[in-house]
Amino acid sequence: MVTVSSITLLLRNILYYALPSTALKAGQMQAKTLVNEPILLGRTQAGRAFAIRDLCPHRAVPLSCGWFNGEDVQCCYHGWRFNPEGHCTEIPSLMDDQQMDLSRFNVQAYEVKEVQGNLWIYLPEGNRKARPPRFDVPRVPGFPDDAQPKISYTVTFPCFIDHAVVGLMDPAHSPFVHRAWWWRDEALNPEIKWFDPSPYGFTMRKHHMANMGRGYWLIGGIPDNEIRFYLPGIRTEETTTAKYRAVNLTAMTPLSDTETEVTFQFYWDIPWGFLLKPILTYMIPSFLGQDRDVVIKQQVGLKHDPVLRLIKDSDTLARWYYQLKNEYQRSQDENRDFVSPVKTQQLRWMA
Repeated sequence: MVTVSSITLLLRNILYYALPSTALKAGQMQAKTLVNEPILLGRTQAGRAFAIRDLCPHRAVPLSCGWFNGEDVQCCYHGWRFNPEGHCTEIPSLMDDQQMDLSRFNVQAYEVKEVQGNLWIYLPEGNRKARPPRFDVPRVPGFPDDAQPKISYTVTFPCFIDHAVVGLMDPAHSPFVHRAWWWRDEALNPEIKWFDPSPYGFTMRKHHMANMGRGYWLIGGIPDNEIRFYLPGIRTEETTTAKYRAVNLTAMTPLSDTETEVTFQFYWDIPWGFLLKPILTYMIPSFLGQDRDVVIKQQVGLKHDPVLRLIKDSDTLARWYYQLKNEYQRSQDENRDFVSPVKTQQLRWMA
């Protein structure tokens, strides 16, 4: 048995999921708090996505309260202007003969990557020189970089990211939390799976799904399944048959110490997949809503700051998650390569 005390580590120097690409049209901007930081995301008229700190350095008014002309952002208080690189380009109150180095007033800019219909943002540690990402954006396997999700749904869990991550990748909660006729019955079955280390995470080896939820029949027949987890909170589940592939991407992003945004997306190459959209539009909110409800109940107990006890084997994924987080932080502090704490292992549980 392993015990876990309250952990409040929010990783930095890492890429976080920000938004679906479709949520940010050309000439638009959107304010968002990510990892306790006020961030303004925008897209230029040319189509390039960017992100800057959402605070004017003059009077701390959020830049998102101002105007965006598709080229630069103007503060609503005194009209200071900033370009997508965070450079201050104009202070209207200055006279022509009042020369000033505007670079003194630049705001922080963040690296943004746009891949497979999603925006990812690199959040460096504030007190240090920004380090380049040590690894790239996790890709949805089997799809090109210009692929778009067929369905995207986002919901906020009122909890610290650890509880959202551990809850959503927990293999043993399904028969008790997800009680729906379209999922599976309440009977417990033995699950025996092999897990391997993978970059900044772990992988459940591809296997033939013997005990699967009824929803998987939608892609036709008994499929093969492979699940991958990546730091800081990314999960992909690839389900394949002889003809088709469907991949679920679940991205968990901490907004603050008490809120985590969960984005659930589907990619597929099924020709008649459009017929699934009405069904999945109903199933996904219901399914995630059940996870969210139990997390809300969990918060009642967490107010007492209990020690959380983990067992073998069904809680091994949770244990790995905490070990991965701690190793990533240590590797950053020591400016060295990440060394995975995960070892190849067979895990067995009832679910």
